Parts: sequence; structure tokens; C-alpha cells
Amino acid sequence: MINQLDLTEDHVARATRAVEKDLSLSKYTPATETDFDRMTERVLSGRPAGPIKIFAYGSLIWKPTFEATGRQVARAQGWHREFSMIMRGFRGTPEAPGLMMTMMSGGQCRGVSFEIDEREAEDTVRNLVERELPFVETGDDYRWIDLTTENGREKALVFWAGPTGEGIARGLPPAEAAQMIARACGWLGSNAEYLRNTILSLEEHDIHDARLWQLQRLVAAEIDRIFPKS
Repeated sequence: MINQLDLTEDHVARATRAVEKDLSLSKYTPATETDFDRMTERVLSGRPAGPIKIFAYGSLIWKPTFEATGRQVARAQGWHREFSMIMRGFRGTPEAPGLMMTMMSGGQCRGVSFEIDEREAEDTVRNLVERELPFVETGDDYRWIDLTTENGREKALVFWAGPTGEGIARGLPPAEAAQMIARACGWLGSNAEYLRNTILSLEEHDIHDARLWQLQRLVAAEIDRIFPKS
């Protein structure tokens, strides 16, 4: 049974507003079809033997872009979830940037390992690259990492593990991260919705992330403060 979240659907509604899609606001270069083809080829060139596995630790759990032939809970040792990537688009704006989750070094991260049908492997990875790496400058932000599952060890493709650069704010205090998340909303929706959906999808797989539970309490309180009920 999933515990009751402080961050409710009502909080998400209060934090949500209409935002027009505008990729031109990004300082990065939107990738072209040719760029995506090249990125996909590069990703697949490093694949291990056997079926392709995709490690999902956030939105890919509750909003995948593919049909999986199997799934199981997996642990990535030496990594943890962290809201550390500053978003000025998607679920934020330049005026009220949000935060996207990445995996950062240290600790452990439990998520879901999806197995991909070999016949769909190239198309699946191509779609994931287009979703996760939309800009030329982000084309290398993926890894093949080691996972531990109940069936043993495996390698899986993961996006945004250990990113660096000026758009990364590692180690933000939870209160500061909550202030950003509570205010952020972009054309894909609110940052609060992203947090809430991630926690719910993790709990459905019996994965409890104490950091995210602490963060959702802070975000709910901040939304109550800045967007009070009318």
C-alpha cells in the first residue's frame, strides 16, 4: 500500500499553468534527424552482448516510449537520484527554472530494468535518444552501467548519469531544490507533477526513496505558501 503523499493532485494543479512550447529559449543547439541517427549509432556501438536493457530511475518508469518484453527491479550501486539538472524549458522556464533528476555518484539507486525486443532495439534506442538527448551538446550524456537484479548482474543503458557542466547544480540543499520545483512549470507540465509521478511509480514497484519523500513534503509546503488555496 502506497503511503499518502503530502504533495497532492491539488498541489500539482495549483503549480500548473499554460506555457507555450519554445525550444529556441535554450542556449543549446536542437539536434537534427541526422544528429539523432549519429547519436543512436554511437550508443549502440557500445552495447553489451545479449538483450538490450534500459535502466529507468525517473520519468521513464511512468512514461516510457517503448514496449518492454520484461521488467524487474534493479539496483545501481554507487549512484543515487538527485534533482540536479537546471531546466529552463520542458518543465521550467528561464524566469522560473526547474530541476530534472539525474543519477549522481554515491550511494545506491533502485529503479526498473526494462528488456527490449531485439527486433525493436534500434528503433527503441533511437526514440530514447530523441527524447533524452534533444540537443547536440547533450549527445554524450548516457552510459552503459552495471546493475544488480534478483537474476544476477547485467549491463543497462541509462541516461543522465553523472552529468557535469554549468547546467548542473549538484548537492542543492533540499529546501532550495523544493523552492525551485514548487515554482517551475513548462510546456510539459509542472516540476511538482514530475516529482509526484516519480514517487508514485517507484512505490508501485516497492521502491521507497527517502530523499524524494522528504523533498515532496517540502515542495507541498512551499506550494501552500506561494500558491495558497483560494
